[in-house]
Amino acid sequence: MYDYCIYTQLKRNAKACKSFHMPGHKASGDFKSKFKDAPLDVTELSYTDNLHCPDGAIAKAQKDIAKILGAEKSYITTDGSSSGVLSLVYCASKRGNKLIVFRNSHQSIWNACKLFGIEPLIVQGAERDGVLQPPDADTIERLVSNDPNIAGVLATSPDYYGNIAPLAGYRDILKKYNRLLLVDEAHGAHLAFGDSGYAGLYADMWVDGAHKTLATLTQGAIVSVNNEDLIPVAEDALSMFRTTSPSFPIMASVEYGVKSIANKITVLTRAKQIVEQFKAESPEFTFYQNDDWTKLLIDFKPFGVSPKLALQRLEKKGIFAEFADGRYILFYLSPMIKEGDLANLKKHLLAVVGNKKLQGTYVEKPEIPESERSYSFQYALKRQSEWIDLEKAVGRMCAKNAGLAPPCIPLVVIGEMITNATVKALSQAKSTFGLNNGKICVVKKW
Repeated sequence: MYDYCIYTQLKRNAKACKSFHMPGHKASGDFKSKFKDAPLDVTELSYTDNLHCPDGAIAKAQKDIAKILGAEKSYITTDGSSSGVLSLVYCASKRGNKLIVFRNSHQSIWNACKLFGIEPLIVQGAERDGVLQPPDADTIERLVSNDPNIAGVLATSPDYYGNIAPLAGYRDILKKYNRLLLVDEAHGAHLAFGDSGYAGLYADMWVDGAHKTLATLTQGAIVSVNNEDLIPVAEDALSMFRTTSPSFPIMASVEYGVKSIANKITVLTRAKQIVEQFKAESPEFTFYQNDDWTKLLIDFKPFGVSPKLALQRLEKKGIFAEFADGRYILFYLSPMIKEGDLANLKKHLLAVVGNKKLQGTYVEKPEIPESERSYSFQYALKRQSEWIDLEKAVGRMCAKNAGLAPPCIPLVVIGEMITNATVKALSQAKSTFGLNNGKICVVKKW
């Protein structure tokens, strides 16, 4: 059994400590009456340890986490997976000025490429049932075999739809060409406990968003390294991108999220059984077939019902999903799910899809068009830009990523040329990002 080092240390000293230090709430007065665990929210003290140079409870927690995750080193971050992604791209920038990334990469990856002058080489697989798939390993090899400036691949796996990339194939190819495999596994912290597709089996470095699928407070994440050569660079990166005022409750919850499953794996196996049973006993629904049991996606196209309107009805009953994307509603699960939760969900779902007022409200979701590129991401970043009407943007170079939200997949990326298909898809979409009052940002003409 693993001890909860950080939480135990905080709890042991909470009552005895009189605060003449940060934070300003001092764990007193009306604040404490509203936030019961305020005494655990402290700063770097003689007993708390220091995340940036740990030698006590935090050091022990990170060592235990690395052992559980099968990593050489693991590092807690209280800045979400985004600080981890910045660290991954920073490490890549020391190996080359290009990086292969997926089109459905998180915003933090595009931001990191901007920061470090990295040229993102965008890859994507085919669409399946309206969802973009990860690229195959052959696509990766065609790129890395012809360009020594490519540092490696930053794969998103699993993605928001629960698709897991062929990481074993990527690893074999990248090892052959001496390149890095980096994985944004923000949606897959639970995969470390026996599921296939776990990044730690293949990656040089990866980030897990513990708060997304484990019992961890929001913003709790973990950066792990298996390539010893990357450890000094990774630690340098984390010293820059993690806050110097990390939340001790979040740190304690990251440790708890990992160790609670390691201490009692039956919590996770029971949750998976509940989900499998729910699917088996629910022939009324069409589920998107994915690789990740925590991403429960129900297809509303067969019902002829708008998932957006369906979600509005569900929310009136107190049921809040992760998102509705125009075809699917994503119910984001975790090892904390209970059988009664899904039984209640099914009852309300059946009521919604059976509602005659919602019949015929489904509208076909725009397809994800193939984009064209004539100049580089970095070239476009350095040019002056302007906002123009979307319908006048065909043939212009994109200066700001734009796409569908959710799940925030860019249909056109900085440096790509805007096509008729892209304009049509953005015009038809009910929810987008990167547009401003019907205008899109483009590179100014000379």
